[in-house]
Amino acid sequence: MDRGSLIGLGLAGAAIFGGQAMEGGHISLFLQPTAFVIVVVGTLAAVLLHYPLEVFLRGVRMAKWAFKPPASEAEAIIRHIVQWSHTARQESPLALEKYLHMTRDPYQKTGLQLLIDGADADRLRDTLDVQIIGFETAERQAARVWESAGGYAPTLGILGAVIGLIHVMENLSDPSKLGAGIAVAFVATIYGVGLANLVFLPLANKIKFTIARRVTEREILCDGLMGIAQGDNPRLIEARLKGYL
Repeated sequence: MDRGSLIGLGLAGAAIFGGQAMEGGHISLFLQPTAFVIVVVGTLAAVLLHYPLEVFLRGVRMAKWAFKPPASEAEAIIRHIVQWSHTARQESPLALEKYLHMTRDPYQKTGLQLLIDGADADRLRDTLDVQIIGFETAERQAARVWESAGGYAPTLGILGAVIGLIHVMENLSDPSKLGAGIAVAFVATIYGVGLANLVFLPLANKIKFTIARRVTEREILCDGLMGIAQGDNPRLIEARLKGYL
């Protein structure tokens, strides 16, 4: 569990609600269903129009990474590469076939299969680099779902403010209805700007941080497999790969 994300989210809420309380206002003033529907549902609609559904759903699933990111596999990958290096050096690359069925990672399977098939270091690098680029592109597209939400939310907040002011103008002759319209106008803006800068954009950047780490893990694997293909000493491979950590 990423405690930093929980602390940050708690501080964001404390800053908004605490500031309201310090000014003598009531927290209940922030509870405006109309403003919430305009900003949140409107932002959801805009993002759904922006991205294909599968990319949107992938981005939504990634949101949990801000609080519970995938465990780092870098050290385990290095141990496996050193083991594979010893096997290839003492026996032959064909002996690596026994490890092929011990991994569920398609990327590792591809790299091992290339070694078994006798691919040289340059060809191995070219093949695995294409997969790294494809992986990173797909992951970052999903992360941009939250970036887009952070861009649309403030605009929808302004739209909610305009709608609220229109409601106010329609009821100038009835002062009892003016308060509700003004509240919707200003709370919608708070929802839009607050969600964008305290939730959506930070969430996107935290997801990107996790994506960068996952890409690095694939680069470690690629570098290690190239070392095996070149016949490097296992200790040299291990020392080089630990530099990534």
